[in-house]
Amino acid sequence: MLKKMNKTTKNNLITYAMVILAFVIMQILISAGSISSLLQGLMVPLCTYIILAVSLNLVVGILGELSLGHAGFMCVGAFAGALFSKCMKGAIDPTVSLVIAVIIGAAVAAVFGVLIGIPVLRLKGDYLAIVTLAFGEIIKNIINAVYLGRDGSGFHISLKDSMSLKMDADGEVLIKGAQGITGTPQAATFTIGVILVLITLFIVMNLVNSRTGRAIMAIRDNRIAAESIGINITKYKLIAFSLSAAIAGMAGVLYSHNLSSLMATPQNFGYNMSIMILVFVVLGGIGSVRGSIIAAAILTLLPELLRGLSNYRMLIYAIVLIVMMLFNWAPKAIEWREKHLAKFKQKKAVKEEA
Repeated sequence: MLKKMNKTTKNNLITYAMVILAFVIMQILISAGSISSLLQGLMVPLCTYIILAVSLNLVVGILGELSLGHAGFMCVGAFAGALFSKCMKGAIDPTVSLVIAVIIGAAVAAVFGVLIGIPVLRLKGDYLAIVTLAFGEIIKNIINAVYLGRDGSGFHISLKDSMSLKMDADGEVLIKGAQGITGTPQAATFTIGVILVLITLFIVMNLVNSRTGRAIMAIRDNRIAAESIGINITKYKLIAFSLSAAIAGMAGVLYSHNLSSLMATPQNFGYNMSIMILVFVVLGGIGSVRGSIIAAAILTLLPELLRGLSNYRMLIYAIVLIVMMLFNWAPKAIEWREKHLAKFKQKKAVKEEA
C-alpha cells in the first residue's frame, strides 16, 4: 500500500512539475522576446482549455459518461464572474475582484451542475449527450435574451430590450442581451492561469486517488456490481458532475477576464466549443489527466506555430490529429506501447536490485 501511495504521489508530482517547468520556460522565452505577441496572447486561452479538458475528463474518463454541455457551464461561470467584476469595478483591486469572481463563477456553475445533474444523470450514453448538449444551447440563448441594469433603486431585468428596464437617468446597463457584457477588467494573466491549472490538477488528481474517486471509477467499470456493494450511484455521479461543472465555471471566469467584451456567441460557448474540449480529452487519452494537458497544449498552439506554413497549416493540423488518435487508440500502437513500457520497467527493476 505504501509503494502504491508513493507511486501515485510521484505521478502527481511529475504532472505538477511538468506544468511549472512549461510555465518557467515560457516566461523565460517571453522575457527574452523570443515569443511573438500573437503566441503570448494564446497563453491565457491555453490555460482555460487545459482546465476545461481536465474537468471534462472527470466526467468522460473517470465517471464514464458522455457530456456535451461543458460549454454551458463555462458560459454560466463566465457571465457570473464577469458580472461581479463589472459591478465591483473601481471599488476593489482587479486581481482581488478576479479571485472572488472565480469563486462565484465556480459556485454558480456547480449549482447548475447539481440542478441539471439530478434529472440528467439517470440517462445513459447518447441520451445523456443529447440532453447536456441541449442544456448548453439553452443557457447560451437565455443569456442572449437577458437585459440587466442597475441604478440607485437596485437591479432591473428584462427579456425585451434595454429601454424596458425603466431605470433612472444614472442607471447603467450591465448585460445588453446579445451584445453581452462590456468593460470587464482584463485582469487575467498567464501566471493566474497557471495557478488555476495547478489548483484544478490538485482537486481532480486528489479526488481520483481518494475513496470517492475509487467509488466513481467502480460505477464506471460496473454499475450493477458497484450498486450491489452499497455504493450510492446517484450521489457519486452527482459529485463528479457538479465538481466538473464548477471547474468549468472557474475556467469561464478566467476566459471572460481576458476579453474586453463578453458575448454568448456560438464560437465562444456553442456546440463547437464543447466538441473541441471533448477532442482534447479523447486525443489525450480518456481518463489520462496528463494526456488532456498535452493534447490541449498541442492543439491550441499548433495552428499558431504553423502560421508560417499558411498553405499547409490545416493539412499538418489534420495529420497531427490523426497520428495522435492512432497512437492512443490503434490496437497495434497500444500493444507496442505496452511492450516497450514493460521492457522499461524490467530494466528499471534490474537497476534498483543492483
